[in-house]
Amino acid sequence: MAARAGADDKPDPEEWLRKAEAAYAKVPGYTAIFHRQQRIRGKLLPEETIFLKFKKPFSVYMRWIKAPYKGSEVLYVTGWNENRLRAHRGGILRFITRDLDPNDPSVMAHNLRPVTNMGIGYLLEGIGTNVRKATRNGELAFADHGEEPVFGRITRLMEVSVPKERAKDYDGCRLVVNQDVENMMLIRIRIYDCDNQLMEYYGYEDLDLGARLTDADFDPKNPEYHF
Repeated sequence: MAARAGADDKPDPEEWLRKAEAAYAKVPGYTAIFHRQQRIRGKLLPEETIFLKFKKPFSVYMRWIKAPYKGSEVLYVTGWNENRLRAHRGGILRFITRDLDPNDPSVMAHNLRPVTNMGIGYLLEGIGTNVRKATRNGELAFADHGEEPVFGRITRLMEVSVPKERAKDYDGCRLVVNQDVENMMLIRIRIYDCDNQLMEYYGYEDLDLGARLTDADFDPKNPEYHF
């Protein structure tokens, strides 16, 4: 049964989304330690830890700072490089830089989502689409589990789910979201299938919404980069 606000004072499953969207609309860019883990073709891959820079409308730089891909870098800027990403692996392959379509099979072999779907904004959009669709269809179950510390921040822990028989129409059977109570950003998102297997995990640690990012942060000639 869908949870709705009204005379019975049930929580509004979209209130937190509206706050997150309003807060993110004011953010020109950010840096973070980005955590990612995905299940691809039935196998849960190791967690990745990435230093991330993001600037609107869409410029992203990523450097893997821990194994298994430590030293790898990716740069993508809409409209630059024929809309191809520039990337190299870490280790002995760090000198081999390639320009690739974001949906190239070699890139997507270890990714559920292309780099063009990277960042807090796209995750927020995807979660919003799922929640509002399920609400319209009367298929949303919503729970507010109160406060939980995550990455040294106080967050509000929310859970949304849909019936198992309808899960194929959504990104997952259950979405667990941590929203920073101070800045309203979604800093941890976990998506589970109907067997309670983790399908996707994204976390934003040390999120800096006041980062002063310039074009140099998304220039492959930046002396701090190794393209």
